[in-house]
Amino acid sequence: MNKATNNKPGWRWARRILVGVGCLGTLIAAFYTEENWRGQRAWENCKRELKAKGAVLDWNANIPSPVPDDQNFFTVNTNFYLRFVKLQTAEQGNAALQLSWFHMDYWTNGVDLVKSKPLVARLTVVTPGEMVPAAAKYCLSVQFNSPNASRQIQEQIQTTVGRSANGSQGDKFSEFTLSTLAPAQIFLQAEALPSLGDLRLLIPPDLSANIGALEVEPTADPKAFEVRLIAGSITAAADFLKWSDKYVPAFDDVRAALKRPYAIIPGDYSQPFLQPIPNFVITRWLAQTLASRAQCYLLLGQPEKALPELTLMHDFCRILEKPPTGKPMTLVEAMINVAITGVYVNTIQDGFRLNAWQEPQMAAIQAQLAGLNLVPYVADAVRMEQVGAIELGEKVNFRKLMTGETFGNKTKGFLKIRSHVYDLMPRGWVYQNILYSAEFMQNQIDRFDPTNEVVFPRKWDQSDGEMNAVFDHFSFFHLWATMSTPNFKKAIQALAYNQTLANETQIVCALERYRLAHGNYPETLDALIPQFIEHLPHDLIGGEPLHYRRTDDGKFLLYSVGWNETDDGGQVVLTKDGSVDRTQGDWVWSYPKP
Repeated sequence: MNKATNNKPGWRWARRILVGVGCLGTLIAAFYTEENWRGQRAWENCKRELKAKGAVLDWNANIPSPVPDDQNFFTVNTNFYLRFVKLQTAEQGNAALQLSWFHMDYWTNGVDLVKSKPLVARLTVVTPGEMVPAAAKYCLSVQFNSPNASRQIQEQIQTTVGRSANGSQGDKFSEFTLSTLAPAQIFLQAEALPSLGDLRLLIPPDLSANIGALEVEPTADPKAFEVRLIAGSITAAADFLKWSDKYVPAFDDVRAALKRPYAIIPGDYSQPFLQPIPNFVITRWLAQTLASRAQCYLLLGQPEKALPELTLMHDFCRILEKPPTGKPMTLVEAMINVAITGVYVNTIQDGFRLNAWQEPQMAAIQAQLAGLNLVPYVADAVRMEQVGAIELGEKVNFRKLMTGETFGNKTKGFLKIRSHVYDLMPRGWVYQNILYSAEFMQNQIDRFDPTNEVVFPRKWDQSDGEMNAVFDHFSFFHLWATMSTPNFKKAIQALAYNQTLANETQIVCALERYRLAHGNYPETLDALIPQFIEHLPHDLIGGEPLHYRRTDDGKFLLYSVGWNETDDGGQVVLTKDGSVDRTQGDWVWSYPKP
């Protein structure tokens, strides 16, 4: 009976299926065993190689030790903590909204020149020989047919409206209050009465002062015309200072808090994604507001009041650098530090453009710049990115990591079903992902030379190309690397450019102090040592000396060879929008355009 049953076709097929399933299960088990062993072995070998290079791969080694509250910038008081730390709970957010200067409201008393079009000059047509008022500061007599008439009128109006400065938030500040401006008196000598069209050819819309274009309008008197300014919203320096004075007590609080030696945010550092971070919005706003106040003081000829604002902006970066250890610093924190340095240096440059800095301020600024070295902080931040990516890859569920669930993201519907594909991956493939991520980051770390403060752009370009070539081809082995590896090339370009400008500005302070003492600039930079500078910063690109020469007009040219690592003779290349192309040409120290 049993023999007959076993010989039935259905049973034979069932037995074959069971055998097939058993073989398939064995093959799958063998596949997972092999892949897990192979992936783990590759990762263990990679870790040994990284440690041989000095990499510290244990996240716990980078967790800061607790510091005394009375010595910590972030624990001055509860309000301070709420201002400068990214808030985690609704209760913290509600409490922060009650703070007097948390809202970062922008000034509203600026003159909207698009609507008001302030009068900057009265233009009167007179016949040759006709008596005109005696020449004064804001009075000009010019011949209509003179080839220099447009330029003379432009210069007169420029003197009338005064100087201006471009703020870091896209705003603009003027030396004078334009709404109450005393217009220039311009007398135009002409044989025949020119038409409105003739005058608009003489003063075309693209003829401008430093804060906007000019427009000629008729009046009831056929011989009298008005010249008005067309521009965006512009705030008088005095008005902005008056508006922002309400923040002076808060700035004084920050100055006092910075006297504390530590700047460690209390919180949970056990995992990279749990660590507390500064409030970057407040950080940026504080730096930009201080920069604007410094610019306004410079416009008003008060450099001694501009320096404390500039100094606070410089000192405030300490909270991003996390003294005393500087760890763990995220790449975002390091790049915010780089960005604030750019604003800081641009403000110093504005002071030179306005010819406002005096010797005491230049000496103080030079001392600040001498201690400014961004390269080690960015290098350490890249190392933190590496060890953080390893920590997450080893200890967090890979599916939650790839879908963002670890960071609070939610997946629904088909995306949630598809995300479970990650659960089917062999653990060995996860190790391969960690390996690729660690190697990509190590490749970036190996291109740093923080000890000698040198950057080699060609190596970064090569690394970026190699990484993109890998990421352009799908592989289950570098999913995590694709997600966790930042765009290092842009970060390093920003670092190199801003640090180069800081180094050049340090030298410019010494050059200007030399000029004040000797009446001209030196033939070589070596003449600055040791009286005006202890040692000369080198070119961050390649490590050679920065290029310097005196020019025929009595000024100087100071520049780095820039990202292309080629000496272009001090040539600056601009992009289509008029900004400096940081990948082409030289990086030249220059006065910002008004």
